[in-house]
Amino acid sequence: MWDSFISLMINILLYIYAVVGQNFGIAIILFTILIRLVLYPLNAQQVKQSKAMQDLQASKKWQDIQKKYKDDREKLAQEQMKLYQEMGVNPFGSCLPTLIQFPIIIGLYQAIIRALAVSPLQLLNLSKHITDGADLIPLNNYFLWMDLSLPEKDFGLTAFGYGLPILAVVVAVTSYLQTKLMTPTSSGSGDQGAQMTRAMGLYMPLFMGWLAYSFSSGLALYFVVSNIASILQYALMGKLDWKNLIPGLSKS
Repeated sequence: MWDSFISLMINILLYIYAVVGQNFGIAIILFTILIRLVLYPLNAQQVKQSKAMQDLQASKKWQDIQKKYKDDREKLAQEQMKLYQEMGVNPFGSCLPTLIQFPIIIGLYQAIIRALAVSPLQLLNLSKHITDGADLIPLNNYFLWMDLSLPEKDFGLTAFGYGLPILAVVVAVTSYLQTKLMTPTSSGSGDQGAQMTRAMGLYMPLFMGWLAYSFSSGLALYFVVSNIASILQYALMGKLDWKNLIPGLSKS
């Protein structure tokens, strides 16, 4: 089943690659936008769950629980869970779309690596996944300054013998902006779900930047486009929370 999924992604990429004049960078960008459209229902559900969480934490019941059990963390957690169930709110519901995207990210990485085959063995393995478009192989793997088949550290722009992680920095920054702008402000500082969200918002951009620096730059290109597309999507929905990005706004 996983091989079938990889084959599907490879063939979609090759089809887009052929349509756009054999530019694999553009193919990745368009394929990323396609993924964002497919995942739109999950993102809409994420917005709904985040708004429900924000409304819950602003409610009188929530505030009363915080005051009543502020010195008993175990009892506080129990009462919060009861309130979640009563209000039909999943404290981790906003994390679901991110978790679901991981197989897609892994699949895209595998598709990029296999599509950019250069050795005879790699080309042989790639041929097993192609249903049409074998005449396009080998692919043009250059886009801007990048060799999409290699990590950014292994080519191009260098200083003092080290590759400059330009794309990795852009991935980390856009991941941070995405998290801050798309996560509603939480009023429940002691809530475990809110604490996990804040931790994820801090560590996930660094993790994504590390992935972008360590693995294929084609995958890093996907990260950048996906992050920007997500921010634009939420902006069009009017759901960006600028108060998280500009501290002064949260106090006004």
